[in-house]
Amino acid sequence: MFDATLHLPVSLAVFQDIFHAPSGQEIVRILFRWAHFVGGITWIGMLYFFNLVNVNFMKALDKPTKQVVVPNLMPKALWYFRWGAVVTVLAGLGYYAMYILRGDVINANSDGAGASTWLILLLWLVIAGAGWAVYAYVLLPNLHKDGKILAAATAGLVIALAVALVWLLDSQLTGRRDHWASNKTLSIGIGGALGLIMLLNVWGIIWPAQKRIIAATAAGETPDAALARKAFLASRTNAWLSLPMLFFMGTSHGDYVIFGRNAV
Repeated sequence: MFDATLHLPVSLAVFQDIFHAPSGQEIVRILFRWAHFVGGITWIGMLYFFNLVNVNFMKALDKPTKQVVVPNLMPKALWYFRWGAVVTVLAGLGYYAMYILRGDVINANSDGAGASTWLILLLWLVIAGAGWAVYAYVLLPNLHKDGKILAAATAGLVIALAVALVWLLDSQLTGRRDHWASNKTLSIGIGGALGLIMLLNVWGIIWPAQKRIIAATAAGETPDAALARKAFLASRTNAWLSLPMLFFMGTSHGDYVIFGRNAV
């Protein structure tokens, strides 16, 4: 027994190379990423359920059945949908500002850039918010009758948004001698902006419309067709936007896609 006890410190020392006790700052960073993943899986999972399953399922139901199903299913599903979106975006923004953008700002300022993390984040929010405003108040109201034209116009808007965001981040993070905007900052800058637009679609278009649709269906009335059409198109737009959004989130982890300084 004493021999086994003598070997115990050696055995525990082996585990020190395997397990690492995180510091307080590391715990915060882990929690941000964990919340972002859990919220994102919930949100995007519900988004794909609505677009790939629920739309066709609801079309197959008769009016009396919808009157029972919609008021019982949709409020619960939409609760996870909209709050999953909030958790995803807020956790992502916090992580981006504190652990990604801030590092590039420090590097750029060491090269005389004079950049500010919070100013860059504010300008980023303004550009992303302006992109959503164009979609919600110009494209959707005027092009909702033709989904293909709306899709083409939205694609053009997304490309213009991406170009503006890359220009913003690169110009703000350029020092006297070099460009310091990393691949991660640029990739998440684009993907995160698409996520923010999707969040605004959820709370600004889809949820307000769905509340009225649910109430009308529960009362045995026919929901307003134009309202239902806009809610459907906003949801379908989110489904399509999720693809480039997830693409850029993936490429932030080591794959060069745009001209970032490094791929780490």
